Amino acid sequence: MTPAIRHQLHRYTDRLAELNFLLTRADIMADMSQFMKLSREHTEVAAVAGRWARYLQREKDLAAAQEMLDDADMAEMAREEMAAAEAELASLAGELQRMLLPKDPDDARNAFVEIRAGTGGDESALFAGDLARMYTRYAQARGWRVEVMSESPAELGGYKEVVLRIEGDDAYGHLRFESGGHRVQRVPVTETQGRIHTSAATVAVMPEPDETEAITLNPADLRIDTFRASGAGGQHINKTDSAVRVVHLPTGIVAECQDGRSQHANKAKALQVLQARLQDKERSERAAKEAATRKGLIGSGDRSDRIRTYNFPQGRLTDHRINLTLYKLALVMEGDLDDVLDALQSAREAEQMAELEVNA
Repeated sequence: MTPAIRHQLHRYTDRLAELNFLLTRADIMADMSQFMKLSREHTEVAAVAGRWARYLQREKDLAAAQEMLDDADMAEMAREEMAAAEAELASLAGELQRMLLPKDPDDARNAFVEIRAGTGGDESALFAGDLARMYTRYAQARGWRVEVMSESPAELGGYKEVVLRIEGDDAYGHLRFESGGHRVQRVPVTETQGRIHTSAATVAVMPEPDETEAITLNPADLRIDTFRASGAGGQHINKTDSAVRVVHLPTGIVAECQDGRSQHANKAKALQVLQARLQDKERSERAAKEAATRKGLIGSGDRSDRIRTYNFPQGRLTDHRINLTLYKLALVMEGDLDDVLDALQSAREAEQMAELEVNA
């Protein structure tokens, strides 16, 4: 392990001591926002500091075992201890390097998951509904909260478009690589001759903006329309113009919400989604500039990227970015996404490690 990395790890130990002190101060404990922020940092720093302490201890164990080699009675035991210490040190070094990789500050945020039907007509809308259910099941299995921000149901089921808000620890960090084109191959329920059709839907995953960092919207740049909501909701939703559509005139970006029971609530939700879409546009433009010089393994997250194929006749899921193929499609569609998301995260970490080595 290089001196620079060791120095960086020692700083985690120092920072942990600082955080332990700060979290006992009355003024910090009285400020819930600050207390929660420092508590989250404490969790991350303690994890790194703990592994670093273990690494230093195993270094001492290795040095002690080496000194025992001169004692004939202890030599065999010393060699066993040295082998065990060296193996654990190698494992810890790799783990610590991964923990030091730069993190996107947005990873800890809640996420908006926008799903749109693409080519394929009714079948693509049904597939969009299947994807929404898949992400909802995944979120629920993790104990996260799912809220429908807006939806445009299709006639035969599924959605023309739906936006989910997923609230939970590191929701965006877990789901961020889902952005892109999703393709399905299966026999549609409307197909009478048993032929396999190919349809598509697009997914965009956006971090929920921090209120303190959100883009300031100029009221003059917004057009806000109200209309009568459609779909489920009973008499109330059918008799009032409670649905809200917000158009950002400079960019043409639109957000709407009809899920809430009041115009005020729908306007607030629509503005939230609009903020996320505007920030996502900025992120995409930055990513496109970076991709001009370096195409990442995971891709830019652009909707035009075909990232995954769901082949129902073969029970196969293929993620084209990392050449991952799994024959457990039924489980995946029920929300069992861990194998896919973990593989994508590992690929990203490997990519970051390679970049660090090149720039070292």
